[in-house]
Amino acid sequence: MRVVRKELRFSTRGEIDLIDITDEVERFVAESEITNGQVLIFVPGATGAVVAIEHEEGLLEDFRRLLRELVPKEKGYLHGRIDDNAHSHLRATLLGPSLVFPIIDGELVRGTWQQIFFVELDTRPRKRKVILQAIGD
Repeated sequence: MRVVRKELRFSTRGEIDLIDITDEVERFVAESEITNGQVLIFVPGATGAVVAIEHEEGLLEDFRRLLRELVPKEKGYLHGRIDDNAHSHLRATLLGPSLVFPIIDGELVRGTWQQIFFVELDTRPRKRKVILQAIGD
């Protein structure tokens, strides 16, 4: 069994910025030369997440609206009285810091309408990294 890792680094524009990283993940899987296994996509941080969602502008705006409605910004949270980002942490907790996809015959397996997005949930622009780790034969 082999393990191959890579870090993606990029900047975000701030709250609920959605960055499509699908092409980078597919390129990583191809370069990893893992034929059969899985790829982990992991966000180290408490206010970022990764999701699988269709890359369609209306749906992405619906997703942003859903996050705002489920976890509103001004709700009197106990955390974040200084940086006022409790809602960012709570949204990240709901979405999660990682995804795992199978690798079969050297290719990332995902649905036709299943793109991979990093979701910035903090209140300001940030420099981010996402760790990719492919495991398999």
